[in-house]
Amino acid sequence: MKVEDLEIPNQVKEVIRNSGISKLYPPQREAIEAGALKGNALVLASPTASGKTLTAELCALKHIVEHEGKVLYLTPLRALANEKYQEFRKYREVKKANGKRVRVGISTGDFDGSDPWLERYDIIISTNEKADSLLRHRAKWMDEISLVVADEVHLLNDPERGPTLEVVLARVLQINPEIQILALSATIKNVEDLADWLKARHVTTEWRPVKLNEGVLLHQEIQFKDGKAVKVGKHARDPALNLALHIVKSGGQALIFASTRRNAVSLAKKISGKLETTLSKPAKRSLNLLGERVLALGERTRISELLADLVKQGAAFHHAGLSGSHRKLLEDAFRDGKVKVLSATPTLAFGVNLPARMVIVSDYRRYEVGYGYYPIAVLEYKQMAGRAGRPKYDKVGEAILIAKTDDEQDYLMESYVLAEPERIWSKLAVERILRPHVLSTIAAKYAQSERGLYDFFGKTFYAYQYDPKAIKLVIAKILKFLYDEQMIEVADRDVFATTFGRRVSELYIDPVSAVFIRDALRSRAAEITDISFLHMIAHTPDMFPRLRPYSNEVDELELFVEKHKNEFMFEPANELADNMEFEEFLGEAKAAWVLQSWVEEATEDQMIERFRVQPGDLYRLVNSAEWLLYASRELAGLLKQKDLVPKLNVLRERGAKGVKAELLPLVRLEGIGRVRARILFNSGLRTLEDLKQAPVGRLTALPLVGSRVAKKIKEQVGGFVKSEQWKKLTEEETPEQQSLTEYY
Repeated sequence: MKVEDLEIPNQVKEVIRNSGISKLYPPQREAIEAGALKGNALVLASPTASGKTLTAELCALKHIVEHEGKVLYLTPLRALANEKYQEFRKYREVKKANGKRVRVGISTGDFDGSDPWLERYDIIISTNEKADSLLRHRAKWMDEISLVVADEVHLLNDPERGPTLEVVLARVLQINPEIQILALSATIKNVEDLADWLKARHVTTEWRPVKLNEGVLLHQEIQFKDGKAVKVGKHARDPALNLALHIVKSGGQALIFASTRRNAVSLAKKISGKLETTLSKPAKRSLNLLGERVLALGERTRISELLADLVKQGAAFHHAGLSGSHRKLLEDAFRDGKVKVLSATPTLAFGVNLPARMVIVSDYRRYEVGYGYYPIAVLEYKQMAGRAGRPKYDKVGEAILIAKTDDEQDYLMESYVLAEPERIWSKLAVERILRPHVLSTIAAKYAQSERGLYDFFGKTFYAYQYDPKAIKLVIAKILKFLYDEQMIEVADRDVFATTFGRRVSELYIDPVSAVFIRDALRSRAAEITDISFLHMIAHTPDMFPRLRPYSNEVDELELFVEKHKNEFMFEPANELADNMEFEEFLGEAKAAWVLQSWVEEATEDQMIERFRVQPGDLYRLVNSAEWLLYASRELAGLLKQKDLVPKLNVLRERGAKGVKAELLPLVRLEGIGRVRARILFNSGLRTLEDLKQAPVGRLTALPLVGSRVAKKIKEQVGGFVKSEQWKKLTEEETPEQQSLTEYY
């Protein structure tokens, strides 16, 4: 089927043709034949890179240009949302019937608001959690949505992310039963269940633009799914590295999936020194520049220095401990073919599109504390294998598992290579997971009686797959908790949220977190300090990631707890009474200590050395803390604890930037982060008035300031600058300076 023959506006066809596409892939054609462009709900299950996104683009532009509709595109991750936002931006010049151009917006953060500004956009890219938040706030423009695209819908199976997506889909169908749902997924076994639940048609295909060869390596031989065998020369002792070198020497790239962060780093270090002979002089020059960019992004730490060194040799590691800017830089470099071998943790398989000639699964087992090692799911393996093969570059992609014995080779072939992914099952009916969704359903008035509540949850994927009576028992237990904690009230058959309950729902926190915060703010500690608030939020179930105390930290953490015992709003756990509870309490104390160190301006390197907390984890911890401190401030005001509001507000702002209070006026400026602010402050430029009066030369002479930042400072604070100086500042701004993050 040709793009020219599609029933879509000509200007949309032109954009698609300009992107190099003239014919549809088979899965795209089948989706069109199933009525995707005619408004039919559809589940499209096909492998990675088979063209699911283009199908979504065609449907979206059809809705907008011809029917004046509005499109909501859901993704599970912020990184994926950003990727899709960039893809949809190519349609910005397309005009609607009213002559206005198509507008693409993205919203992934700040869960306390209805974002009315999004009303002016035609395509809105959002994470599942953000969409859930918008529904809780009853965003009026949500009623105008005519198409919802649910990307990576197989994540309904995920215990943490799945239930939110499930509730969002059930909610939009409750608001508008005629809405078109386009659910996109890798191949799943029970696609019929998902389609029936959504009252949709389904298209399932194994077609890929690049042929996939799956196999198992034993010693120096790969046994492939189709019966063929290939010998691999010995380039390294480690089989995963040997495979990677084999594919790089043949002109390809390798993506190695490691079971842990430590293993990912170790593999990258081991292979980096073996890649030099495969790199041309131009490639080495390009990698050297890339390594310098790694060092220029964010604070210089031992991790960034190691990463830069590896990148210069053509290798890199990728895991959640890296900063977002470093992860994006590596992803772009790998897509461009600069980085030859990337070792990553499995989370990458569920994230951004990052194909390679060969995917190597170095370990099919995972370690879980308390459970030991266990085999990964087939679905997880298939997600990793799906990254093999670069469209337009490779004719074949190879996904290889590694065996140590004949028996293990047979097991891997039967249990993974030849196996089908598991069925997808709803994970909604877990009290901890369901609790905030029950409250939000009542608070946002999607249900105003117990019967209405059961009716709504009776239309979820869980109720489709299981006996609806099972979820009723969980809901009844949750309702009792919400009533006992004064979040809901009951009058005859009506159920409605109290002011407290409604605000908790809007703040997008677990009701249990709200109870902890409420009780802590009311009872208070003997001495209120930053530690009081930081430990309070670390004690909530919403704090993520959960930090665990390492064995060599226990004594020091116990001393920390003893030193600050009068500042804790919760009674320290008793080690003799419950050892597990005591260990959890030490983890909370560690989180409070880490956050205190952050706001006292400890460097990332100091944090890594002292607490073994890596930049990416610190970033997520800081984000969690900022939101929970904001929620605490809001609840303090609601609960008439008004003397605590300014303290929480200052701590939240300090936490967001990682600074002492004295730097807050400076870090409020765009382009000024904790490092630059400290440089300015220590040089005597401590207020906005100081910056206004300072000569430009004084600013540009400071480390990490330079012409670009000086120009930005003067634009914000004012002050006299000669025209020739201003022109010089503009001319001196370089692309490399523009790439520096605002961390500084």
